[in-house]
Amino acid sequence: MVGLRKAPPLVAVHAFMDESERDRRYYLCVALVEPAQLKPLRRKLAGLLMPGQRELHFYHEKPPRRRVVADKIARLPIAVRIYQTAYTPKTDEIARQECLDLAITDLLKIGSHRLVIDSRAERDRFDAKTIRNQLRDQPASCNFSYDHHDSKQEPLCWIADAAGWCFGAGGDWRRRIMPIIDDVIEL
Repeated sequence: MVGLRKAPPLVAVHAFMDESERDRRYYLCVALVEPAQLKPLRRKLAGLLMPGQRELHFYHEKPPRRRVVADKIARLPIAVRIYQTAYTPKTDEIARQECLDLAITDLLKIGSHRLVIDSRAERDRFDAKTIRNQLRDQPASCNFSYDHHDSKQEPLCWIADAAGWCFGAGGDWRRRIMPIIDDVIEL
């Protein structure tokens, strides 16, 4: 998988986004997946679910299970880009939108056609406004689309969730997920 800053990808990647917050740090994580890998990766991720489980969410997993899942995700043919910044409880939405704005700029540069964002229900409108502002000056040929989905509907968002949780936790957790981290951008 080719990363955003290292070189332009050979094919238009799909992007899957989720966030993590820890110790007044906001992490917006974008997992990049080549189109040919979409179905195989969804199957692999679904195979990581426990009986009766509908989604992977690192916050809810126990440490031994987190280790197993993180190690398996770290071996997938993907690249994850992390946009991070400091925030306060009053500025978390501002932090998110600043990170999202830069992520959209990067995705447009590499010709990405699709972004799937883990839904935050009524707060999705803030993301939509940031994205619309970015797309306003783009030619119609950029053909960029985005959707908000509940993470139960899109397993590929679980990659961004796992990467953000592990990276934010630091230490051994960060080491485990580093094989798929393409770049970390501090705002």
